[in-house]
Amino acid sequence: MRKGEPDGAEDKAGAGPRAGRAGAGAAVRGGLGRLFGPRARLRWVHLILGGALLMPYFLLTQVAVGILAGGVNVLASTPLTFIAYGVSVPLAALTAVFGPVRPLSVAAVRAMCGVPGELLAEGPDRSWAARGRAAAWWSLHLGLGAAVSGMSLAVPPMAVVLIALPFFSSLQRVREGPVWLSALASPYTAPFLGIGLLAGLVLCAAGAGVLLARAAPRLLGPTAADRLAAAEERAADLAVRNRLARELHDAVGHALSAVTLQAVAARRVLDSDPAFVREALAAIEDTTRRTVGELDAVLGLLRDGDPGRPDAAPAPTLAADLDGLLARTRASGTTVTAHEDPGPAGDWAQIPAIASREAYRIVQEGLSNALRHGAGPVELRIAVQETTDGKGSAHRELEITMTNPPGAGDGPAARSTGGRGLHGAAERAALLGGRVEAGPHRGLWRLRAVLPLGAGAR
Repeated sequence: MRKGEPDGAEDKAGAGPRAGRAGAGAAVRGGLGRLFGPRARLRWVHLILGGALLMPYFLLTQVAVGILAGGVNVLASTPLTFIAYGVSVPLAALTAVFGPVRPLSVAAVRAMCGVPGELLAEGPDRSWAARGRAAAWWSLHLGLGAAVSGMSLAVPPMAVVLIALPFFSSLQRVREGPVWLSALASPYTAPFLGIGLLAGLVLCAAGAGVLLARAAPRLLGPTAADRLAAAEERAADLAVRNRLARELHDAVGHALSAVTLQAVAARRVLDSDPAFVREALAAIEDTTRRTVGELDAVLGLLRDGDPGRPDAAPAPTLAADLDGLLARTRASGTTVTAHEDPGPAGDWAQIPAIASREAYRIVQEGLSNALRHGAGPVELRIAVQETTDGKGSAHRELEITMTNPPGAGDGPAARSTGGRGLHGAAERAALLGGRVEAGPHRGLWRLRAVLPLGAGAR
């Protein structure tokens, strides 16, 4: 350390060269990794597989070119060999248009070329544009693969001979092969030429692998039809999940609300009205038993997606389950006045089954909403009405109207239509082409649903 320099100045002065050497070493290691690393080796194998896949096409075109050339051996003529190679590549592309090339290629690229899966298409070709791109990929893969495979077979033995040439006099007397190779393969230059050939082979293989990896997202990536199909699949899956969520919410949510109110009412009169307590406990038992059956049916859909299996509990309907629903709600201490008018059919069993099921769930959600938020008697009206459109055609509608006073501190404005249950009721009605309205009406809270039954509904 020179006089006047602070402590550590010498270390700092040497840090720059050391950092530069470390950076250069890291760059060298990175370059070697790109040439000889696991990914580079897998891409090389992927190219060799492409060359093997081109071999049947090449053998076929080799025979055809040999016949057209007068029955000569194509492999004995370099020009004819390249002609056969040039014809075999478009022939492979033609067959790729009609085969399952894209899904097989996508699987191979994802496993061997290091291309992220989200950049590649899933499933079979859905359009001619996708098939054309797959055919272009097939041509590129098999064409480059054949070239790299040929070099991988020819270059290493040639390089070994050149590297060993200075050490074996018998090899020095052999002058067969290309003229340029015989001129350059002197005992002094042959080892360098052999090493250069090996290096060239590695560089060509690595470059071809990188080219395929960069071309894969363009040629094997999702098309507009693929994205549309994926979006439709996600929408269908979301629709199923929303339907199951509605079933769980309506069945379990209503049961929990009813059981809670029944238990509270029974606790309050436990000593003074044993008969009411017994009635409330019976209602709780019935509610939980029915809810367990509905829950099992929904969980069965989640397990195997089969709503029609023999052990599945039937979905509740107006005809079979409305009276029980009203009785369980009244057992909680809430007064429910029901007005039912099935219309000309005279029986709820005569309306379409799907309308009966969805109407039951809408009534169930309305009662559950009233139990949670209301503070007074509930008035329910269910009626089949006949309407006439502008063309004079008669149509029947099922109208459900439920009103109840708002609870204390939870006025009509506070209970918005943003609840999941009311959203689910609106979705149920929309599936049938109907509508649901919920909100304050003349000082009360009103839920009104209209479900079309069709012109010929009975």
